[in-house]
Amino acid sequence: MKQRLITFGRAMLQPFLVAINVYEIAHEQYVDAFIVGTLISFVWTFNVRSVVVGDMKDRVLYAFGAGVGTIAGLFFVNFVYK
Repeated sequence: MKQRLITFGRAMLQPFLVAINVYEIAHEQYVDAFIVGTLISFVWTFNVRSVVVGDMKDRVLYAFGAGVGTIAGLFFVNFVYK
């Protein structure tokens, strides 16, 4: 159970950061975009390994976490930047 929560959290974090990064790029916030872009790649290195060795439940959980992360990132951007 603990490992699945970690998988969900990592899956959520990556698109959360991507949503923020898209806004930063669109608004030419170079330093912020660089920092968040670097974090995206760093998180990705952990995500690849956890999904490749996982089963179908892990993959579905990962995909759901990514969807939640996308929406959470959108809310975050609207709250912080607007």
